[in-house]
Amino acid sequence: MWTRAELKTRAKGVLRASYWKALLVSIIIAIVGGRGGGVNFSNSRLNLNSSNTPPFNNINNNISPAYLISILVIVAIIILFAMAFRVFLGYPLEVGGRRYFVRAAEKDVNMNYLGYSFGKSRYLDIVKTMLLKGVFLFLWTLLLIIPGIIKSYAYRMVPYILADNPGIGAKRAIELSNKMTDGEKFDMFVLDLSFIGWYILGALLLIIGMIFVMPYENSTFAELYLVLRQKAIDNGFCTAEELMINPE
Repeated sequence: MWTRAELKTRAKGVLRASYWKALLVSIIIAIVGGRGGGVNFSNSRLNLNSSNTPPFNNINNNISPAYLISILVIVAIIILFAMAFRVFLGYPLEVGGRRYFVRAAEKDVNMNYLGYSFGKSRYLDIVKTMLLKGVFLFLWTLLLIIPGIIKSYAYRMVPYILADNPGIGAKRAIELSNKMTDGEKFDMFVLDLSFIGWYILGALLLIIGMIFVMPYENSTFAELYLVLRQKAIDNGFCTAEELMINPE
């Protein structure tokens, strides 16, 4: 059993020893889109009815098909580039960042962990598993928002599992994450909510303050993973050897 207070207390202890390294890793993770391990597709909806207003009618009448096609091609290229960036650079850096925070919680602070995923024997396994996780999450979100949110918590531990054993396999990583988070999702949701106040305070400080909250959140969830990992081992869902860690 874990409590938010215990996780946050341990996270603060880790950050006191290595805050600025944790901040740099957190900024990099945020830049590549790995804060929550998921994608919010709800903001991508367009109000197509707005084109019925007179100003839009005038614009539509003056736009040539060739110009419109060129705009669509440019937008498509930008989207494809962003997706490629997220998959081939973002996913590996996210897993490397999770490894940094987990190892920091275990008193092993090493910035080199950020590039851990780019090892020749790890890269493709990590990209494949994270991509499959993203596809599954996207498909769940297409069904309904609520199932998508639930599954985002079910898959939350996948990058942490890969940080321990990148060769564990996509199916096994997702299965193990589901088992780790079984019965924990609501408490994880509340843990997420507990950081909202900090982010609001950071937003009031000209947005810059929000950046300084990220290491606190990342360290806290690394502590959560350690708890859930040990619980999974104790319950026989996995072994320390499977996760390539030293048995306690």
